[in-house]
Amino acid sequence: MPSGAYILAIDQGTTSSRALVVDGDGEVLGIGQQPFTQHYPRPGYVEHNPEDIWETTLEAIATALAGAGVAPAELATIGIANQRETVLLWDRESGEPVSPAVVWQDRRTAAQCNDLRERGLEDVVRARTGLAIDPYFSGTKLAWLLDDTRGLRAAADAGVVAAGTIDSWLLWKLTGGKRHATDYTNASRTLLFNTATCTWDDDLLALLDVPASLLPEACPSRADFGVTDAGVLGAEIPIGGIAGDQQAALFGQAGFVNGVAKNTYGTGCFLLADIGPDRLTSQNRMLVSLSAGSEDGEPGYVIEGSVFVAGALVQWLRDELGIIRRSEDIEALARTVPDAGGVTIVPAFTGLGAPDWDPYARGAILGLTRGTTKAHIARAALEAIALASTELLQAVQADLPHQVVELRADGGAARNDLLMQMQADFAGITVVRPQNIETTALGAAYLAGIQSGIWANTDEVASLWQPEGVFEPRLGIFQRRDRLAEWRRAVGRTLDWARPE
Repeated sequence: MPSGAYILAIDQGTTSSRALVVDGDGEVLGIGQQPFTQHYPRPGYVEHNPEDIWETTLEAIATALAGAGVAPAELATIGIANQRETVLLWDRESGEPVSPAVVWQDRRTAAQCNDLRERGLEDVVRARTGLAIDPYFSGTKLAWLLDDTRGLRAAADAGVVAAGTIDSWLLWKLTGGKRHATDYTNASRTLLFNTATCTWDDDLLALLDVPASLLPEACPSRADFGVTDAGVLGAEIPIGGIAGDQQAALFGQAGFVNGVAKNTYGTGCFLLADIGPDRLTSQNRMLVSLSAGSEDGEPGYVIEGSVFVAGALVQWLRDELGIIRRSEDIEALARTVPDAGGVTIVPAFTGLGAPDWDPYARGAILGLTRGTTKAHIARAALEAIALASTELLQAVQADLPHQVVELRADGGAARNDLLMQMQADFAGITVVRPQNIETTALGAAYLAGIQSGIWANTDEVASLWQPEGVFEPRLGIFQRRDRLAEWRRAVGRTLDWARPE
């Protein structure tokens, strides 16, 4: 291992901030995690306090460093992964936030997005960004903040505030305001970035009335993002890698080869497969974004489908319904029944992502009888996660020129063996769980490590990936088909449920 080859990987997520210290062998030496509060000021609104994000990130870093027994000055580099579409604004002089962080789950711009679609702009936006017009993405959130917050648009026009996704906010804070930058993966999730030219798109900025002066410099995921301010972490440490959490997880899963897709089972589910250097247009309402980078440093692309509510469904069963005491208890409860007893859950709490893209859909529990128990509901919840992810995989398979033969799983819910077996059964594909499911943070570490010379190339980091659990499909093809058809009928009942008349 190279002397001093310690990497700090920051994984700033939707419900907690995490940090890992990784050595040159890819071993995790220390972990820190701090949860923070979610805010729901109105139905459909989801916000974070930016200062909570920053403070919990610092706490997670301190815990990880202490656990590893590594001083900040011993770190060779830092990599950052982050929740992607969440956006905020802050004062350039003080560094203080001037807006809440509007979270990727937030639906407040549904009407604005509907107006853009009715104006016939969907094809133009998709051609330039690879994205659907949906409240999920940062652009309409940013436009809403500028128009809704008194004085904010004037401040933007005067150049006294900056905007960005969470990676930009953390980079600004870590460098003491010296760098206002993002990477291609995060930029490509804003509805404002042209993924063919890798530049902010003037026409899209004009369409949403977002001043270009607000936005960060966009760089490849492996780049010189500056150094930390000595007053922040106690040393000047190079920051060599940034990627949105899902592209980082794909990189951490060594998913930069044909035939492999990854699915992250976290707050939501995000299924990605590498496309390579050739940009394509999805024919199945999937998303095409920029990847964390090819071997030669040129832009590459990924295809993606998103399930907005996955682990959040289990949290709902725990916190709001009280069916389970801890999230991990759901597997044991679900195993007490052989099936879901005819129950299907569609967890459209914040609308539906791919392939429906309906911000007005709402959740439903269907098929209830007097004999339905909490065990049936628990099993139906796990099935919902696997069934929704199966639809994503089928759509990705239809778009890609090559076949996906292996699905690599990560995220907290990937520890659930029953869920992994359901995924293999419904998708009819081998599901593999790696030894270390912290693949989002590891992806950030690998990017920064390659940039700093700890590893020479992607082949070296791919050799660090090791499988831990392999799940083969057991369900017959006709049973699989029938269950997917039941799922699709249930989803159809929820579409446009909350659309205003």
